[in-house]
Amino acid sequence: MSSHPLPQYARSQQTAIVRPTTSSRALLAPLGMQAVRLTDHFWEPRRMSNHKMGLQAQLQQSEQTGRIDNFRRAAGLIQAPFQGIYFNDSDVYKWVEACAWVLATEDDSQLAAQVDEVIALIAAAQDEDGYLNTYFTFERKAERWTNLKDMHELYCAGHLIQAAIAYHRATGKTTLLDVAVRFADNIAQVFGPQGRPGACGHPEIEMALVELARETGNERYLQQAEFFVDQHGRKPPVISGSYYMQDHLPVREQTEVVGHAVRALYLYAGMTDILTETGEQALDSALETLWHNLVEEKTYITGGVGARWEGEAFGSNYELPNDRAYTETCAAIASVMWNWRLLLLKSEARFADTIEQALYNGVISGSSLDGTLFFYQNPLADRGQHRRQPWFPTACCPPNIARLLASLPGYFYSTSEEGLWVHFYANNTATATLASGHTVMLEQETSYPWDGEVMLRVQTETTEEFTLFVRIPGWAEGARAWVNQEEVADVQSGSYLALTRVWSQSDEIRLSFPMDVKLVESHPFVAGNHDCVAIMRGPLVYCVEQADHGNIDVWNLVLPVQPVWEIERRDDLLGGVVTLQAQAYERVLTDWGGQLYRTYRGQSTHYRSARLTAIPYYAWANRETGPMQVWLPVVDHALLVD
Repeated sequence: MSSHPLPQYARSQQTAIVRPTTSSRALLAPLGMQAVRLTDHFWEPRRMSNHKMGLQAQLQQSEQTGRIDNFRRAAGLIQAPFQGIYFNDSDVYKWVEACAWVLATEDDSQLAAQVDEVIALIAAAQDEDGYLNTYFTFERKAERWTNLKDMHELYCAGHLIQAAIAYHRATGKTTLLDVAVRFADNIAQVFGPQGRPGACGHPEIEMALVELARETGNERYLQQAEFFVDQHGRKPPVISGSYYMQDHLPVREQTEVVGHAVRALYLYAGMTDILTETGEQALDSALETLWHNLVEEKTYITGGVGARWEGEAFGSNYELPNDRAYTETCAAIASVMWNWRLLLLKSEARFADTIEQALYNGVISGSSLDGTLFFYQNPLADRGQHRRQPWFPTACCPPNIARLLASLPGYFYSTSEEGLWVHFYANNTATATLASGHTVMLEQETSYPWDGEVMLRVQTETTEEFTLFVRIPGWAEGARAWVNQEEVADVQSGSYLALTRVWSQSDEIRLSFPMDVKLVESHPFVAGNHDCVAIMRGPLVYCVEQADHGNIDVWNLVLPVQPVWEIERRDDLLGGVVTLQAQAYERVLTDWGGQLYRTYRGQSTHYRSARLTAIPYYAWANRETGPMQVWLPVVDHALLVD
């Protein structure tokens, strides 16, 4: 790996989140942040709330909880004890990364000054040998690298490196990148074939080191990432030997996603980065097996992952409880990160479908509509006690969702040798440099995800033929497409539609995705969903919430097999949503007399008519408290009572 100018078709990805330009194996090169301007009414308001309110609130929390003071202390600017949990540095680094992606597209002098001040503190806290972790400063200096299993030193280093790369790409400044390089060099001197064995109990640094190799052209960091990945599953173990830390088998022999959900998916993302650079077939085979296990047996309909509160972990295959779902916000984000790397490597729509499922449901449910309150867990059923919070003692989720929202424009498009790829849909304009060196501008006009009509307008000066690849979502069965007025044949959902021609300034592509309301059932092995359905429209999962149902307990709502839906756009509700209403039933509990059990009397459930209103799952818990439910029972015939 050597530093070299970006190829022509990759020049518009200078500010990309992941930039595999050094690899000939990655089929796609993502457009950078500066190449895409979102103007839509779904994502852009969230990004602006994140920018204007969320980042400022998180900076205040970092000050109030001592996270920033920990750097002042380590720099010798104040005398005070370390505050908080030993991995608190990572939250500051994620906040810096989020700010960097904002500054890549927005002119915000106040935010820029705040970030520079924090970066100056980070730099001042670094030791002469390059080591940097405020917990292991002064009285704990002798404890460095003595407990990789638990203490997150390399995890924090990974977030520092990712923040430094983002800030360098966004601003061109090397202040933080210099700090990250010095720390990475320190790590490479300590660990490796000629140094210590071991790897972090919480993967993160692996993908950071690969990206640092791409940023600097120094292959040493790629080799260091490979070393850490290869430490998993060694006998005797050098990490923990546990399923919890994905250390039970060497990574190339693992066939089931197990253990702590975020740790697992961060590890797989790092493995995919290494695969992209090396092309190793054994890694490819393992990752394919793990991906299929994740999406086919361990992912909630919301895109959330990680079923168990114990260990924030994956459960057994098909273990997907609803009210006890852990589904950490960070785990849904980790799924996006892994699938994005797989998409760039393989250019297959299944990865973009998985990203969309998580983004529209399991990720943004983690933040309130104003961007200042957060879920750590995202259950699919609740009795009314689960509410978003401004911060947590373990505060990984708020800055994680902040950096994802800030970087979102970088996920919409990619280029390849053949042309331009459209992954996601929202009002925006994009500018891309093709392999030929010519510039193409693309404008999207749509009300997605509320409406399935999408208009793409091409502006180009080239008279050369190239291909526009547009994703037809997997849920969009019966989708249609037109180029100008001519309908395109053989439009397949769950694939990229390849449109090859010499494009002209007046060319338009129109896509039409059916937005019928669908009732979705789960695999019979998912025990909690027997005889139940979830409601979906487009990419959105819906739920029923107490706020819309008066005295009816939504846990008693039951759907008929073929409900008749009324679809209503409500700009005055929850920031603007489409609601779904239907005539349904309320289950009536009779003749129990305080009994918990009784002799079976046959099918004796009674119902009364009820009006059901469903809202998008991501928007729940933004009003008064009360129960919520995603999966609803269905009945063929209901015995009605007055």
